[in-house]
Amino acid sequence: MTSTRRKFLKTASLMAAGTVFSVDALTKARMSVAPSDKINVALVGGNSMGWSDLSSFLKNPEVECVAVTDVDRNVLNRVTDNIIKLGRPQPKLYLNYRKMLENKDIDAVIVATPDHWHCLILCDSLAAGKHVYVEKPIGNSIAEINIMHRAVKKHQKIVQVNQWQRSQPHFVDAINFIRSGKLGRIRMCKSWSFVDWKTAIPKVPDSDVPVGVDYNMWLGPAPKRRFNKTRFHQSWRWFWEYGNGVMTDWGVHLIDYILYGMDKSIPESVMSVGGKYAFPDDAMVTPDTQTAVYDFNDFSMVWEHSIGIGLGNWARPHGMAYTGENGTLVLDRKGWEVFPEKTRMEAVPLQKNVGVGLDLHVRNFLDCMINNTPDKLNASIDIGRNVGLVAMMGNIAYRTGEKVVWNDARQEFTSKTANQLITPEYHNGWELPDY
Repeated sequence: MTSTRRKFLKTASLMAAGTVFSVDALTKARMSVAPSDKINVALVGGNSMGWSDLSSFLKNPEVECVAVTDVDRNVLNRVTDNIIKLGRPQPKLYLNYRKMLENKDIDAVIVATPDHWHCLILCDSLAAGKHVYVEKPIGNSIAEINIMHRAVKKHQKIVQVNQWQRSQPHFVDAINFIRSGKLGRIRMCKSWSFVDWKTAIPKVPDSDVPVGVDYNMWLGPAPKRRFNKTRFHQSWRWFWEYGNGVMTDWGVHLIDYILYGMDKSIPESVMSVGGKYAFPDDAMVTPDTQTAVYDFNDFSMVWEHSIGIGLGNWARPHGMAYTGENGTLVLDRKGWEVFPEKTRMEAVPLQKNVGVGLDLHVRNFLDCMINNTPDKLNASIDIGRNVGLVAMMGNIAYRTGEKVVWNDARQEFTSKTANQLITPEYHNGWELPDY
């Protein structure tokens, strides 16, 4: 390893651990990186998590953002200004990601669009020879998730799903404690998200497309309809055509750790109830209140979410709980602790979070790219697929009103009604990728 590479890897490790660097210090570190050691990334989707993801990438001195794609010129301009403020060169700007993928200088693509675009962009990026860092959930349907999984296996590129809690040290420590057996036999698990910051989405009439927006491209494979701002930036997630609500937004983060801790992937059956109990007359379509019960044969898991309420289980707005015969371990992004069952074990005080999970997750992806070690990824496509399927099963149980049973060998439900929700219908000339 060259001294230059050692230097920027050391700098990157310090940044991932939460050390603060000035723009000047980062610029000096970047300038010391040899051109052959550069990693050129492109961002598709610059809003919200897109910018957060790119910001974490740019904390690593070997990374350069050479291209940004968004259907909204206003977003493109804002992201460009932010990149320049970080002392980085201006990237090339594109309105169409397929044109961007022709750029041979790009090593990796960050996919941070609404969920209904993930499958197409990931598959096209892999076919273009790029590595991919994709937002969660990996797809917006079971069929898309399975297609993406097969595409990664075919192209053999480095693909990390942004389930960044997999890189957070205190989460890993909690799983190690669970697997120590100290909790005794675990029979019940729970995961939850209580979203008190979100309020009702007022119904507004359709309107003209904002200046600078390629709305037809934003819709992509989703059904054709007139522009409505409630279905656009920030609030698209609450409509089935583009997202799957809180269940896949928060659920894939939290349910993932239940699957991880319990070493499971597919439940025996799922039931779910809920509805628009908080804001029955607003524009949102996905449920603002939902409970799903998963049977894994030797333990059960309950998922629950509620928008407009913030005081969740154990006074935590979000989290996971593993209830064993000796005690219960409660885990969230702030830390984990153990509550004993009578005197069967000792309590464990709060073990606090250390480090910035997103930064650590990005660093893990970059290291796996540099060393070509897909087996070292903290959130591989397998992990993203497993929890994606489980979250989708919960929503399909809710939407059908049925107790659904999954046949893993056939990759379908035993219910014809549920099976109708496996594969989305693509529109506007777009076709589901063939993998």
